[in-house]
Amino acid sequence: MLAALKRRWSSPGGYRDVLRVGLPLVVSLGSTTVMEFTDRVFLSHYSQDAIAASMPAAMTNLVFLLFFIGVGSYVNVFIAQYDGAGSRTRVGAALWQSIYFSMFGAVVLASMAFFAEPIFRMAGHSESVFRMEVTYFRILSVGSGLALAASCVGCFFSGRGITKPNMMVNVIATAINIPLDYVLIFGVGPFPEMGIAGAGIATASSWGMQLAMYCWLVFTRKNDCAYAVRRARAFDRPLFMRMMRFGLPSGVNAFFDLFAVAFFIFMVGRLGRAELAASNIVFSLDTVAFLPMIGLNIAISTLVGQALGRGRPEEAVRATSSTLHIAMVWMGSMAVLFVTAPEWLLSVFRPEAMPGGADAVWFAQVEQAGVVLLRFVALYSLLSSTMLVYFGAVRGAGDTVFVMWAIMLSAILLLAVPIYVAQAFFGAGLNTLWGIFTLYVVVLSVVAYLRYHRGPWKTMLVIERPAADEAVPDKTIPPQPPC
Repeated sequence: MLAALKRRWSSPGGYRDVLRVGLPLVVSLGSTTVMEFTDRVFLSHYSQDAIAASMPAAMTNLVFLLFFIGVGSYVNVFIAQYDGAGSRTRVGAALWQSIYFSMFGAVVLASMAFFAEPIFRMAGHSESVFRMEVTYFRILSVGSGLALAASCVGCFFSGRGITKPNMMVNVIATAINIPLDYVLIFGVGPFPEMGIAGAGIATASSWGMQLAMYCWLVFTRKNDCAYAVRRARAFDRPLFMRMMRFGLPSGVNAFFDLFAVAFFIFMVGRLGRAELAASNIVFSLDTVAFLPMIGLNIAISTLVGQALGRGRPEEAVRATSSTLHIAMVWMGSMAVLFVTAPEWLLSVFRPEAMPGGADAVWFAQVEQAGVVLLRFVALYSLLSSTMLVYFGAVRGAGDTVFVMWAIMLSAILLLAVPIYVAQAFFGAGLNTLWGIFTLYVVVLSVVAYLRYHRGPWKTMLVIERPAADEAVPDKTIPPQPPC
């Protein structure tokens, strides 16, 4: 047993490789989770309406933002495969195509601010919650282009499996954001009390800081010599279109994945403010466990892409199983915590007492519902880790169309339609809606398992075949300067 673990640790695609790439990404996304978590905590202490409005507005923004991030950041796989194949100058060319896409995406995302009122009118929430949702969503929409561009530029590091810079950028941005968040929400010194608007401004500011730091780290003379990050800035139509061919399905599956959750939150909001707040709080806790898993998802896409670029599918298989082992340990630990200490976790969100004990009565209802909901989260958390790892592996090969259809059809047929029918026609309550959501995760996990074990991903590539790429030099990139 010990000897097998040692071999698994040191072999290509083993635990060491996964942690080398994945751990900084876990810390990176963990810091983002902490930033979002503290944002919710501050808002829960600010007002009941603020915490009730924050999750629907943030999730709706993410529905649109993650579509564009799903497309633009798919450059991570292109960079991984080019790096694995030894086509280093194509790394810079691929990076710039994603930057051009992010410019287009920034304009579209900012324009969503004009549609805030009709979007949130459909949710049917109270007037005070509605106004806060509109304010928060508008600020996040205008700033989303910064987040999109930062995610694309950051792929220069994550795609090559060098993820410590990603960690550094996100940790620094979080360290600045948390005090800024507090100051702008509650008002400190010369800063006025801005409530949920302050939370939105602080978040957008952190996105801008991330982009500035990534640009400073990426576009250096050294990186231009090695990867053509400056020289290869010309628009490359064939490469751009190939990136869209594989990236658009990735964006669509990200859109529908988040659309399903956002629709779920909207429907829960119709049950009442306590039910909505309980679901928002539980999703915030789930995010603490779940978002670091996204780091492993990116890591396995990178490792699979590099292995296939080198022509070593067996290494990709080993990396996938190693990642799955690590993911199961992490999510299993979080599931135990959700079941054994729900009251302690929920108490973090308890608001300050108000005269007459109104807040105490309201939070008692929230806590009672939250304890049950955390059991649902514990139930599906292990399965969600399986889904993330297997779908991450096949995406690293370029099997994005299947993943798109799987998530899109499941989101519509297994989540959105059943939840709407259950509530609109049968008056389903909170636990029933969460039961449907859990079933949705279970089915997707089974689909991911079957596709990984039976699909054609081991023979796929998103880049030019290495032999052809080496035989025909890329004449679109200016000569390398003296280094």
